[in-house]
Amino acid sequence: MNRNIFIGGAWPYANNSLHVGHLAALLPADVIARYYRLNGDNVIYVSGTDSHGTPITVRARKENVSPDSIAEKYHAEFVKNFNDLDFSYDLYTTTMTDYHAEHVKAYLKRMYDNGFIYEKEEEQDFCPSCNAFLSDREIIGVCPHCHGVAKGDQCDNCLATLSASEVLDKKCANCGSKTILKPNKHLYFALSKFQDKIKKLTDDHANIWRYNAVNETYKFLDMGLIDRAVTRQLEWGIDVPFEHFEDKKIYVWIEAVLGYLTAGNKVADDKGIDFEKFMQKGNVTSYYVHGKDNIPFHTVIYPSLLMAIDENIDLPDHIISCEYVNMNNEKMSKSKGNLISLNELTSMFDKDSIRYFMLANGPENKDTNFSMQDFITNHNKFLVGTLGNFVNRNLSFMNKKFDGKICEGKIDENIKALTKDYYNEIGSLIERGKIKSAIEKAFDYVSEGNRYYSDRKPWEQVNNDIDEFNDTTYTCVYMMANMANMLMPFIPHTCERIKAKLALDFAPSWKEVEIKGNLQVQNNELLFERLQ
Repeated sequence: MNRNIFIGGAWPYANNSLHVGHLAALLPADVIARYYRLNGDNVIYVSGTDSHGTPITVRARKENVSPDSIAEKYHAEFVKNFNDLDFSYDLYTTTMTDYHAEHVKAYLKRMYDNGFIYEKEEEQDFCPSCNAFLSDREIIGVCPHCHGVAKGDQCDNCLATLSASEVLDKKCANCGSKTILKPNKHLYFALSKFQDKIKKLTDDHANIWRYNAVNETYKFLDMGLIDRAVTRQLEWGIDVPFEHFEDKKIYVWIEAVLGYLTAGNKVADDKGIDFEKFMQKGNVTSYYVHGKDNIPFHTVIYPSLLMAIDENIDLPDHIISCEYVNMNNEKMSKSKGNLISLNELTSMFDKDSIRYFMLANGPENKDTNFSMQDFITNHNKFLVGTLGNFVNRNLSFMNKKFDGKICEGKIDENIKALTKDYYNEIGSLIERGKIKSAIEKAFDYVSEGNRYYSDRKPWEQVNNDIDEFNDTTYTCVYMMANMANMLMPFIPHTCERIKAKLALDFAPSWKEVEIKGNLQVQNNELLFERLQ
């Protein structure tokens, strides 16, 4: 029976270019989506550009342009980046769409009707110089927990979620003036009501979520969940669907994270799927894929919002939260020039070289390092020296000796059994979110092919026993076909090129590929050139 799979990739924020750290966080979601589609499962894989909020407004003010022009510029750039790297989203959208806005408003009303959103008047930070109430992100100060630099909603140092009232020594981020307090009315989400439920959710998933997700969630729970403002004093954002809040917008933390539901709903609409039924507990397996800094939004805030909307909705099953990528053994920093953007990376290297490196060296359980030397070494060793070597040595020999004609032979039964085992093991690793181990296992299969070729010595068999030679070659071509299938979630473009070399027209699926009849080598261009 086909399974329902929901995959949400984190929504990058539209105020700067994407870099290798973003790619490391987001790419595993594409592998998972491609794998489940090969299984024939019902997949909804979504993401989009987070296009509202104070940072965009502040940048637009500095550049003397409209906020939507900033958001649209980076959204278009992100779309190009993801297309260049063969991401297979069912929908990559933006929070600027009318569809998103209307569905967010509807979800907000449901939470209000269910008793989880309430009105509250309290003193709010006000800048006398700017003559304006300040949103949390327009406040800078000192964290009460670690005494590091903090914004009004989060500490940049210890990543603690804060309310503006907790921050010490507050100043206006726009002009530097000290803030004062004035009464203002806002809507609040009763996050504190979900303390025990989030604790149970985390306990139940302690052996399923990534370790860092479990650990970070317990930290937040230990500090105690606090209610969060739903509205904020902004001109750029989604309108609040309640009277007396016409001067405010929906706070970006709530409307952006609800993008998983709005984008998923849009895909379901287009496919004729009942999305609410699709997302019910027991009907779906869900994956949320993001970086370490986004953990609390996916393990605390988002599940609480889901429970506030519908107590029967599926809560996150798998949290695929990566650690950080350093650049040349240092923390990435634009000011130091110690950062490489996806625009730069895709202009320099083959897309599957990039995908391979970021998956095989992904920061799943600890911080990893990106350097050009490491990239080149991995490309030459694994893509050229392992995969490329196996394909090219086989097909070059057949071109040289037999004009590319491959006679049907008997496929080694031990290799057939081995191949089936690899599908099972790699599939199990992907389903558990162990993407790094999965691609390593897939390349172990390629190494098995090289080993088999060397052990069988077809260059001697061709002179001594042509039937043995044909069996060896046909077994190697069988392995080649299965490599093209098995590696499809990881390096899809290369897999299509391997299939084209032999005019293999099998439909991709997550099971053993069988080949029959004589074959003809169509071309033997190198899969990958060696990098200097």
